[in-house]
Amino acid sequence: MMTPNDITVDSWDDLAEKLFEGSENRDLKRFRSDFVFRGISSVDYDLGTTLQRLVGDGSGLRRLDSSPAKLEHAILRNFRKYAHRDASPGDSEWNWLAVAQHHGLPTRLLDWTISPYVGVYFATDEVDKHHLDGAIWCFNFREAKKYLPEENVLEALRKEHAFLFDVPMLMKLAPGLREFDAINRSEPFPLVFEPPALDDRIVNQAGLFSIMSSPTARLDEWFEVRPEVCRRIIIPAKLKPEFRDKLDMMNLTERLIYGGLDGLSKWLKRYYTPPNAKPEDVAVVEAKTEAHMH
Repeated sequence: MMTPNDITVDSWDDLAEKLFEGSENRDLKRFRSDFVFRGISSVDYDLGTTLQRLVGDGSGLRRLDSSPAKLEHAILRNFRKYAHRDASPGDSEWNWLAVAQHHGLPTRLLDWTISPYVGVYFATDEVDKHHLDGAIWCFNFREAKKYLPEENVLEALRKEHAFLFDVPMLMKLAPGLREFDAINRSEPFPLVFEPPALDDRIVNQAGLFSIMSSPTARLDEWFEVRPEVCRRIIIPAKLKPEFRDKLDMMNLTERLIYGGLDGLSKWLKRYYTPPNAKPEDVAVVEAKTEAHMH
């Protein structure tokens, strides 16, 4: 999919200029970006959530006499039931939702980062997709606040003198997803929040989550009619290897992003992959690695 605000970069310097464009805050006399970033390895990837991909066209749900909201509730309820009792820092539904997303459960959340270069990392990290143009979604969360419901959501931010929500603030706003969805059913809106520091991975990735106030609402469709709140930086395939190597020199590697032995293994596998490797060759290596691990 293409967007009205696509910007294709042609060099590393051009990338840096586009990533930090508009980040100077003259009132504060500091550089503070109003954007959060999401890197994707192919421009063909949309902003559908994992929950929406699980639902698909809804045909299976109709047979189950269900709905996306009911499916979301059932998945999260069972995750809470079977997860280790210390998996979540507190029994808030928002904490459990963050933990579930962090561990790969289908949810309505999308991952973002406040670090533009972490966004570049995720746009270039998959070697088997280096033949595809990548992209970095840039979401102006400050501009998007204009579309938040005034009386409750915006007021909650003002009371805390905060730019973003965190889990305790969300719990005051709405104890759970059902209450959150009831805030403004006529016009779904996106909200960006900071998850709890579950582990080093979230901290190192400077991670944030976005959530729509409906399990069926899509952020990319919301962007389409509000182009002023987003732009997308396109990284041509031919530049991906160079950008990936320069991130290595900045220590933005799998060892930092993922940590532990898993991160070390991911880094070494990519680091020693030949620069001219074909996607199908990389896929074979990954398949053999997975088979050996199991």
